[in-house]
Amino acid sequence: MNRDLFIPTTKKDMEKKGWDYVDVVMVSGDAYVDHPSFGVPLLARLLESKGYRVGIIAQPRWDRADDFLTFGTPRLCCMIGSGNIDSMANSDIAAQ
Repeated sequence: MNRDLFIPTTKKDMEKKGWDYVDVVMVSGDAYVDHPSFGVPLLARLLESKGYRVGIIAQPRWDRADDFLTFGTPRLCCMIGSGNIDSMANSDIAAQ
């Protein structure tokens, strides 16, 4: 599949689209899976369809700022989603 069809996940992807900024940065606890069952890509596609430039930062390292600075400062906002799996199930707390 043509990688140009995906939402940018790196500065290189963003520049390949001819952009020097993004309007919205979406941060996801999940890997980037471009499928409607994943909330962050679904919302990113909706924003994209309205003409916004969206970048996704998937599974950033929480202990370093590098990943969060991938796209620079967004023009409008930064949105954060924890991911598809419920946090209780993800950490096995609910199963104990």
